[in-house]
Amino acid sequence: MTSTGMNMMGRIIFYEDRNFQGRSYDCTSDLSDLSAYMSRCHSCRVERGCFMVYDRPHYMGNQYFMRRGEYADFMSMMSMMGMSDGIRSCRMIPMYRGSYRMRIYERENFQGQMHELMDDCESITDRYSMSNFMSCNVMEGHWLMYEQPHYRGRMMYMRPGEYRNFTSMGMSGMRFMSMRRIVDSFY
Repeated sequence: MTSTGMNMMGRIIFYEDRNFQGRSYDCTSDLSDLSAYMSRCHSCRVERGCFMVYDRPHYMGNQYFMRRGEYADFMSMMSMMGMSDGIRSCRMIPMYRGSYRMRIYERENFQGQMHELMDDCESITDRYSMSNFMSCNVMEGHWLMYEQPHYRGRMMYMRPGEYRNFTSMGMSGMRFMSMRRIVDSFY
């Protein structure tokens, strides 16, 4: 890979202790189980790109979106969000420059009322008079879905693909009320 290509890859560094101390692990791709490299993670630094971090191995559990920056005491921040187990896996969000398009459906398996989005939506209730949606088809771009309006609450990373049933994906009881495009992957 050329040095230009290397500069475009995402990079996150995990540290065992707060304030970037202790053993570290440098990661430039998806990582299904951080515990294979370190027993705990109390701080991290995202040097390039964006990542989703998960509090369980194999991209399961609660998720948190991380963009370029320093997180000197990530465990304290995570515990406020209900992620007390710390970071256990991460997924790099690939760089994407293009249009964004997603269809949301009122019921599972793409049934019921459908709306197409091409930009951020602060509240599906305000924009579409929907209280929830149960399936979606992400046709273009990478998106973050939030359980509350105005991009608050727990979140879920959605990459292009068909999502027929949120309950079967382990999101039982979770409703999505707002969504936003991930547009700043490498800034």
